[in-house]
Amino acid sequence: VQLQASGGGLVQPGGSLRLTCRGSGVSSSMRTMGWYRQAPGNEREFLAAITRGKTTRISDSVKGRFTISRDNTRNIIYPQMDSLKPDDTAVYFCNAQYDWPPIGLQGFWGQGTLVTVSS
Repeated sequence: VQLQASGGGLVQPGGSLRLTCRGSGVSSSMRTMGWYRQAPGNEREFLAAITRGKTTRISDSVKGRFTISRDNTRNIIYPQMDSLKPDDTAVYFCNAQYDWPPIGLQGFWGQGTLVTVSS
């Protein structure tokens, strides 16, 4: 399984950003794809996940600002991040795992993409 995250960069506070995670080798039994992030000095934090059936789970910490969608035919997931804040600055990681709801930090990981929110 390979997960390729892209779309990170510098965005101003209040701005929006859409990341992309492309999965290859993701079997049909691997139900969940999702996003996590890790800021310097912090633990990796769950943000959002989505099943093949488009069921979603969004962390309370970003609910109302972040959404997630999925293209099953291409194994791509897109988090849409709005009203970004400097506290959203982190490396964002794509994840794929067999279980729903997602369990801890198990599964497969992409290399991460850096999002910096700053004026």
